[in-house]
Amino acid sequence: MHISAEKETYEKQLDKIIDQITPESRTVCPLPHDGHLFLEHDVPFLLIYRKQANDNATLRLARTGASYLIIGTEQFDFFKQLLHRITERMADRFGSFLLLELFTGAPSSTEFVIKGPAHKLPASLEILEKSLNNIESRRYNVSLSARIEKTKERQHDADPALFTIDRLKELGGTYVGIEVPPAYRNASGMIYPVYFRKFRDQWSDAIRKAVFEFVRVQTSSPLTHYHSLGKREIHKEIFKIDRQMAEIQSSYQFLLLVAPVNIQALRDRFFESNFKEINEYHYRLLPVDPDLLKRKLYNLRIDEIDDPALSYLFDEKREEIDHELTMLKERGSKNFFYSSIRLYKGLNKELLSEARNILKELPEDDPNETKELLNADQFRALALQEFNYFRGQSEDFSSKVHIRDDVNIIMVSNGELYLPSDYTLSHKEAKALIQHEIGTHALTYYNGKQQPLQQLAVGLADYDALQEGMAVMAEYLIGGLNANRLRILAGRVVAGHSLLEGANFIEVFQELYEGHGFTKENAFNITSRMFQGGGFIKDIIYLKGLVQLRDHLMEGGDLQPLLAGKFALKHLEVIEDLTDRGLLFPPKLKPRYLETDDFDEKLAAVKQGLALSKMI
Repeated sequence: MHISAEKETYEKQLDKIIDQITPESRTVCPLPHDGHLFLEHDVPFLLIYRKQANDNATLRLARTGASYLIIGTEQFDFFKQLLHRITERMADRFGSFLLLELFTGAPSSTEFVIKGPAHKLPASLEILEKSLNNIESRRYNVSLSARIEKTKERQHDADPALFTIDRLKELGGTYVGIEVPPAYRNASGMIYPVYFRKFRDQWSDAIRKAVFEFVRVQTSSPLTHYHSLGKREIHKEIFKIDRQMAEIQSSYQFLLLVAPVNIQALRDRFFESNFKEINEYHYRLLPVDPDLLKRKLYNLRIDEIDDPALSYLFDEKREEIDHELTMLKERGSKNFFYSSIRLYKGLNKELLSEARNILKELPEDDPNETKELLNADQFRALALQEFNYFRGQSEDFSSKVHIRDDVNIIMVSNGELYLPSDYTLSHKEAKALIQHEIGTHALTYYNGKQQPLQQLAVGLADYDALQEGMAVMAEYLIGGLNANRLRILAGRVVAGHSLLEGANFIEVFQELYEGHGFTKENAFNITSRMFQGGGFIKDIIYLKGLVQLRDHLMEGGDLQPLLAGKFALKHLEVIEDLTDRGLLFPPKLKPRYLETDDFDEKLAAVKQGLALSKMI
């Protein structure tokens, strides 16, 4: 009697689960006996894992899939029947359904064993074998390999079979077993966290590529890229981490805090002394305790994020915030300079050559062409017009302009524009800087804020170079880039190189002023920015980013997808992956320069290899 009642309960539970499987949806539910089902209804494959003691890492490998089934340690028949019914339902829809079961090899194993019908799935299994063979291991004193084993017995030796061959054919399924060498943990189940992250990321990529080949050839699924086979949902704990990390970074304004508050007095004294004396830089008081913020930062459980793409982005960003907080403590010291090299990655000979070529080919613009200057209030009026242009695309766009005595550079912080009170510029420069600061920095901040993840607004790690490269490209595309502007960007690279070579403030100034013909004002501005904090090479990224963006466009890359938020070119594949999975969105706001009459012509010239010195 007890057995019959139990069976009836199982049948009702199975019916309830299967009834949820409809197109364009997902089934996410805990299962009896410590099981779990996460099923994307438009994905014709399922990762399967049977729970084992001291094997949490392999469980986490299973959870990297878009769809997975975790089988509990009791009542195996329930899970078996559920799997049969899922397979039948999904195979009816797609023509076939792939089941990949992963199980852990012996503690000393270093070999992936792929157990499957090699004659029926040659391409899929070969891709899987090749990808698993490429998982990084030798650097960690592990030598992993992979092989295909054609066998009818595809489950682990000690496990009962989930299907008979005949029953699997009837249901329309294809089953592959993968024995995973547990190189990422010791015999008692303790995970090696750094290596596990690398292993997991490459494992996930291998599975998706192999499954996509199956989906493309064997099913009617409309999926067009292996990226679509990643997780389609962001776990609520990831949103919590994202929010907390954004709060940590938003609690301080890094660029404002490393900029001197006495820049005008520094300039006056330097010029009065005939370029002989530079006084000490003074900085704003820190509104935060870097050590306390670091404690909060490393309390975030980024190590528990099982989506490889998101784990990579958050881990990398945490390291960058850590560097910035360290630099805030180091302001005014030589250590600040060394930290800035680590944060901004230095410069190479190719970039230095580009900079010197610009300075050689482009003389200073005739100052008589820029007699009519705009002041800060007039520039603010132009900025407000651009804000209105954005509100025409999205009513909820909002931003502000701040004119301040204690700001020495024009900049956007948290989507808002900051201007020095004594700022002046020509009409052409204003046209360029509107697209630089608002059409790029404010725009990508807003577009990033529309994304589910706040990191796309505050900026992923190393986003600065692409941001500044796009901002300068915007100046060119709107027709506002001039020789002086390009010379300043090149001068920053030359100054950065001299700083890296050990030159002091006066030596860098003289190289720019006498060696490259900069006005004393421009030479001072470049040099003073380079020495703030104790040595700050961030300014080299403007030209570096422009060169990288030009090369990206020459290689066939598109410009508009780069406007979806603040990220680096190295993140583009990850951004495309997350967008394909529906976790990120295309840009909402678009800049004014896309609508100019000569936009296509100018962009085509860049893609054909236009020299930087010809962009004016």
